[in-house]
Amino acid sequence: MAKNQATANFLNGCDIKMENLENAVRAIKDFLTYRIYDTDTVHLTIGTFLTIVIAIIAVTYILKLVHRLVTAKLPEEDKNKFISIFGFLKYLFYILAVVTILHSSGVNLTVLLTASAALFVGLGFALQYLFQDIISGILIILDQSLHVGDIIEVENKVGRVFEIRLRTTRALTRDDKVLVIPNHKFLTDSIYNYTQNHKTTRESIKIGVAYGSDVKLVTQLLEEVANEQQGVLKSPKSFVLFEDFGDSALLFSLNYYITDSFSDPKMKSEMRYRIDTKFRAHNISIPFPQRDVHLFQKNYRLKTNS
Repeated sequence: MAKNQATANFLNGCDIKMENLENAVRAIKDFLTYRIYDTDTVHLTIGTFLTIVIAIIAVTYILKLVHRLVTAKLPEEDKNKFISIFGFLKYLFYILAVVTILHSSGVNLTVLLTASAALFVGLGFALQYLFQDIISGILIILDQSLHVGDIIEVENKVGRVFEIRLRTTRALTRDDKVLVIPNHKFLTDSIYNYTQNHKTTRESIKIGVAYGSDVKLVTQLLEEVANEQQGVLKSPKSFVLFEDFGDSALLFSLNYYITDSFSDPKMKSEMRYRIDTKFRAHNISIPFPQRDVHLFQKNYRLKTNS
């Protein structure tokens, strides 16, 4: 008898607990299905909102894990390049997660997309260069066609790259100005990269001397200037070219190799000072353009009728 009573009490307790559990589940379900925004086409519940928040948090941590795995064995310089890519992917996955959750929750996205079609068309035209720059930036980073520290020439402006972003690349010019370059230019325009393959570049100085000058002495003096200049490499060796017979001068070029073409204008200035000094000491003149003008006067005889 006592045993049967204990069993009945146990079953009653279980029923009460199950009822309480069902009530709690029902309360949670009612809470999650409570509509915080309700229209004819959009029904946004607390559950949908919480799912979106959880999805965004999950995407953030997953991308951080992927970023850590991808850049684990990369040098610090290359790690910084992937920051922009993962920043772009983060927002892209955010949008995809939100759209997927809203669609699975029964939100009619077709109506929203149709209503804002004109807006999307306008944004498409306005943002085409933006996405072109972003895609170009991703390609630049992935194929390693440009590195921080490279010396480039864009539209006759020389600069040293100090930052590669997803949309733009920034370079410091020789006069300490920041050059902001849209990334699509690296794919559509011809851009010189002085240090893509190696740091050594060949530079040259053009010189014209007067006709009658000792060309062998000119060559010797120019080679001395290159050998005396600090920063000019001994190997490969500098050389002089007798380029042409100009209208007013014999044309030479002094060719030399350096490892820092960014500071080349200052080096060229120092070498030109030294060239002028040596030429003056050896009576070699640098002529200016000359033209000979010959005037001819013709005598015209007037014929008169007698």
